[in-house]
Amino acid sequence: MRIDNNARVGNVTGRPAAGRASSGAAFEIGQGAQAQEARPTASIAAATSLDLLLALQAVEDPLLKRRKIVRRGTQLIDTLEGLRGDLLVGRMAEGRLNQLMAVLSQAREHSEPGLDALLDDIELRARVELAKRGLYPA
Repeated sequence: MRIDNNARVGNVTGRPAAGRASSGAAFEIGQGAQAQEARPTASIAAATSLDLLLALQAVEDPLLKRRKIVRRGTQLIDTLEGLRGDLLVGRMAEGRLNQLMAVLSQAREHSEPGLDALLDDIELRARVELAKRGLYPA
């Protein structure tokens, strides 16, 4: 962020100096008889609306579930493509194999039969590539 104008702002008062006495009243603790009773600030209706919000959050969106599955498949495919590029160059990156194992070890959600079958095929290919190198994911 660039600040071009460094002029002082007027009408701003700072803290009083330590040597100056303040002209205001001193801080005093109120007497017990003058203190007001504590009253509840929220109504019971607010608690029921909170319960409603929590119940709505518990319901999982099918579109969000599908996006998670597609993201997992995309991660696996991208990692497998990087592995293919490493093979073409002639050197294998250990980080790529570790990333492949990490994605495979995560729990998977099931959504649609066609999408699940496609993800099963992608995961099988990833497991085959790991098995070729002696790494057997759980």
